[in-house]
Amino acid sequence: MSHTAHIPSHRKPRRSASKMALRAGVAGGVLSTLAVAGAAGTANAAEPVTETIELPTLTADLSAQIAQSADATQQTADSYEARAQQEAAAVKAAKQASKDQKAAEKKAEAEKKAKAAAEAKREKEAQERAARATERTQLSTNSAPAGGSGGSGGGSSASDSSNVSAPSGGSVATVISFLKAQLGDAYVMGASGPNAWDCSSLVQAAFKQVNVDLPRVSQAQSTAGTPVSLSNIQPGDILYWGGAGSAYHVGVYIGNGQYLDAANPSKGVVIQDLSGYPASGAVRVL
Repeated sequence: MSHTAHIPSHRKPRRSASKMALRAGVAGGVLSTLAVAGAAGTANAAEPVTETIELPTLTADLSAQIAQSADATQQTADSYEARAQQEAAAVKAAKQASKDQKAAEKKAEAEKKAKAAAEAKREKEAQERAARATERTQLSTNSAPAGGSGGSGGGSSASDSSNVSAPSGGSVATVISFLKAQLGDAYVMGASGPNAWDCSSLVQAAFKQVNVDLPRVSQAQSTAGTPVSLSNIQPGDILYWGGAGSAYHVGVYIGNGQYLDAANPSKGVVIQDLSGYPASGAVRVL
């Protein structure tokens, strides 16, 4: 027996193998649990991926809705703008139409006034011409006998007066009276009265008073009657200037070396001296 056998040992007693195995199993279980928990934790950490996938979908839908709303807003704004432009154009057109209507009414009123003034002027002038014509006719009628009884030319004037009244029963006097009533009227090429004449229309109208139908133009009037020499002309004979059949001017001899004609635009209807503008020939129709 050892001398130290009676001294108690301070070493821990060795655990049995079964206990150690038990403890190892517990530790392994704990480690397994921790491993499972860690795996579960890892798996749980990965699970939000499902939620992450859904988020872009929601974001895309929201963006589409916002875009649609923006488009609708823009369309509404465009519609309002177009409507505003249409209303502005309508207002402008209405104003322009009103302005045009007022201008047209003003123009029509001015034209109406001008027409009324012109009509009044024409009526006044017509009345004045009628009064002058009446006065001239009365003067011509009153002076016709005196022309046959005296004046320059002596016996020649008496002969002229006899020729005026005898063969045609006063028709020559009627022609000359009509011609004198037109003194002062205007000369207008192509005009046929009653207040404007050209040379041949005045001669035609004068002889129309005694129912003698003459051609309208001077060329034909220069050959319408019996040719008469200028030394034997009588009141009422038609004088012409130019060739017979090609005359360019006509007038009527009224006696005392004078003739009456529609001379030209500057003179109008006048009495002129034959000596100042000798005729080319003459014809007698009465």
